[in-house]
Amino acid sequence: MTRNAREVDVLIVGGGPAGLAAGAELAAARAGRVEILEREREAGGIPRHCHHGGFGGRLDRSAYAWASAAGSAYARKGTSGPVYARRSVAAALDAGAALRTGVTVTGWAGPRTVETSGPAGLERITARAVVLATGARERPRSARLIPGTRPPGVYTTGELQQAVHLYGQRIGTRAVVVGDEPVGHAAAATLRAAGVEIVAMVTGRPSPPFRLRSPRTPLLTGATVTGLTGRTRLSGVELRHDDGRATTLRCDTVVLTGDFVPDHELARRGGLVLDPGTRGPAYDAAYRTSRPGVFAAGNLLHAVERAGFAAGEGRAVAVPVLHRLAGTDHPAGGGRPLVVDAPLRWIAPNMTGPDGERPHGGRFVLCTAWRLPRPLLLVSQDGRELHRERQLLTAGPGRPLTLGADWVDRVDPDGAAVRITVL
Repeated sequence: MTRNAREVDVLIVGGGPAGLAAGAELAAARAGRVEILEREREAGGIPRHCHHGGFGGRLDRSAYAWASAAGSAYARKGTSGPVYARRSVAAALDAGAALRTGVTVTGWAGPRTVETSGPAGLERITARAVVLATGARERPRSARLIPGTRPPGVYTTGELQQAVHLYGQRIGTRAVVVGDEPVGHAAAATLRAAGVEIVAMVTGRPSPPFRLRSPRTPLLTGATVTGLTGRTRLSGVELRHDDGRATTLRCDTVVLTGDFVPDHELARRGGLVLDPGTRGPAYDAAYRTSRPGVFAAGNLLHAVERAGFAAGEGRAVAVPVLHRLAGTDHPAGGGRPLVVDAPLRWIAPNMTGPDGERPHGGRFVLCTAWRLPRPLLLVSQDGRELHRERQLLTAGPGRPLTLGADWVDRVDPDGAAVRITVL
């Protein structure tokens, strides 16, 4: 079948917080034709079905200063996810970006050429710069390798929120929430809004990294889900406790929360180098990937951060994209890889930039596999210490650490990878 071929200046794949913010910033900077592609019928990303508050706030204030007075008030106070999503869409459109929904990018036909399928049929779009902002997703039960029968009543947080808030579906009567991170508490709030009794929240950790316990919800720590039971409907969640006990919680609904992974399928198909820790594209401080002219931003790079953080990266990626369009960009691959030692799981960005470029906000983000009370981080290269930094707070899974970037100009561009270790 023939594809309609056309060209744009900047193509942004993904209409969530990062993609919409990038589109608004680039269009406002008169970067030419800026087009945002979103595969769902409505843009806005995950916030569309997160009806709890807390979206927006201080992180968004500067970027939307040119928006309406109502938008400024929203930025100061925060708002619900759907309102945040609608205002993010409006900001991109008002700035002059083109937004096309229901369009799926199916593959690549060149270094900066993608093939799409949507209401306009099959297309081949070539851009002077491409920004990947495809976000992240929760791993479903199959990817978590939970054994047992496969009855209805098993959800991820995103599936639950869509079922309740977008489609008004009836969920069940008794639910177990697996996970005690903030996203787990968001799932619990959605269940309560749907009139569902929460039997327990379950976590394999000995103590939760966030002290968000609710007196209405029992919290079971040191417990692992070993199976699901039921045929026509879920009837129970089987647990194994750290002391060897086995129990079954009777319920008709289970919500598997957290365990986010970058939605990197398009990056993988394009042959972009993926970081083994984040599982998203490897990138440097200017959001450059391994393919020249292809940038990435948001939770595709490090699942999963707040919507405001992702939007901040979307705005930040506009600067290197504008340099690319003006021909003043540094080539990709000019830095050194950043690697971490256990118990650290990953660092983002995971490449240093050329000429001592520093990441957005002047800090790197790291993730740990287990609880670390006030850890001391050591940065070294070829056995030479570049930096050490004591964290003031306890770090834990689901609670990222940050690392200052004052040391990046001391990296030897011809040396080995830079290593980050916990002392």
